[in-house]
Amino acid sequence: MTDLRPPVWFEDLTPGTVIKTAGATMTEGQIIEFAMRWDPQPFHIDVEAAKESMFGGLAASGFHTMLTAFRLLHATNFMYPAGQGSGGMESLRWLIPVRPGDTIRMECEVTDARVLKSKPHMGVCAFHYHVYNQRDEQVMDWKASAFYLRRPENRPGNRPEGGTAAGAAAE
Repeated sequence: MTDLRPPVWFEDLTPGTVIKTAGATMTEGQIIEFAMRWDPQPFHIDVEAAKESMFGGLAASGFHTMLTAFRLLHATNFMYPAGQGSGGMESLRWLIPVRPGDTIRMECEVTDARVLKSKPHMGVCAFHYHVYNQRDEQVMDWKASAFYLRRPENRPGNRPEGGTAAGAAAE
């Protein structure tokens, strides 16, 4: 695991870097409250109905699980100050249900990083997100990309200390 501390820039996110989060315990009340508002399916909101579902009991909405894990990831400050948003996500998989009392955590691996040709002051990083429960069972994963600013001194047009625009024009 790489110990990332703010400020985090594009150059800090090299392939192979793994960002690990703390855990968060999902309570029955939180599961039902989220689902009532955003994903009101019987197996997310009704303990008795959930027993008759394919899950055999109350299960957290996959979106609740993902957003909780993503909030844990943001608590690591891996997006500060250089994060510029996402380029999208792919291959989202919910592997096993998250139950009341489960504690989830995330490991986020940088799988690729490249400077943008069209915006050389920025880079794009590809990530593979893995969410685990307290038994280290993987409950979900997905892949996504995100844009990051490069360190100020590495951005095109910036000069080392003492450099001048006139000197740059002569290069």
